Amino acid sequence: MSGISASARIHELAAVHPQASVGANSCVWQFCVVLAGAVIGADCNLNAHTLVEGGAVIGDRVTLKSGVFVWDGVTLEDDVFCGPNATFTNDRQPRSRIYPESFARTLVRRGASIGAGAVILPGVTVGAGSMIGAGAVVTKDVPDGETWYGNPARRA
Repeated sequence: MSGISASARIHELAAVHPQASVGANSCVWQFCVVLAGAVIGADCNLNAHTLVEGGAVIGDRVTLKSGVFVWDGVTLEDDVFCGPNATFTNDRQPRSRIYPESFARTLVRRGASIGAGAVILPGVTVGAGSMIGAGAVVTKDVPDGETWYGNPARRA
C-alpha cells in the first residue's frame, strides 16, 4: 500500500504526511500525527492525540485510543486494540541524541488487546488473541491467547 486512500477520513486538525500510507475507510482524528513512511491499513481508527512514526506498520481494523504512540520498529497486525495511553518503546538503552543503528522490533500479533496504560518493552512479541491488562509492564514474549497483567507482566 502507498498513499492515502480517497476513502480515508482525515480530520482537518490531523497532520498526515503525504508520504504516509493510510488505508481505505480508516479514520484519523484531530491532533493525530502520522509521519512519512508510516503504514496504516484499512478500517483503522486512530483516536485524538496519537502518533505513528515512519517505520511503524499498522494492519487492518486496528484501534488506537487516545495517547498511543507507535514508533519505528513496532508492528501491529490486523484487529489489534490499544487502550488509552498504552506505551510502546523501541530502544533498549535510550540516551538523548544517541541513536541505535536499528530499533528493536516489537510485534503485536493479530487480535491482541493492550489495556490502558500498559507498557510494551522493545523487542517483545505479544501473541495472537492475547490480552494485556491495564497498567501491565510487558518485559518478555506473551504466548498466543494468554492474559497477562502486573509489573512485570505475568500470566493470569
